[in-house]
Amino acid sequence: MSQAAKHIIFTGRVQGVGFRFTAFHTANRYRLTGFVRNSPDGTVEMLAQGLSEDIDDCIRKTKESFTGYIRETKIEQVPPDPRYTDFKITF
Repeated sequence: MSQAAKHIIFTGRVQGVGFRFTAFHTANRYRLTGFVRNSPDGTVEMLAQGLSEDIDDCIRKTKESFTGYIRETKIEQVPPDPRYTDFKITF
């Protein structure tokens, strides 16, 4: 299977509720690379790279963990970026 990458923006009450920490652990469980970070506009941005089905599972699990907090999820397919060799919480 080939590597994929998705850029995700989570909107809603997603800051100050442990969202990044949960997304970090979920992404690592699926052995994804990329990052998750808070954005100044109150959203959370995530870049997830790995097998497409693992990325989708990670997004689904993260959304399930924050049912009632996430109002909208925007997902965009992007080219993989080889600079990311692990998954991190960035600022």
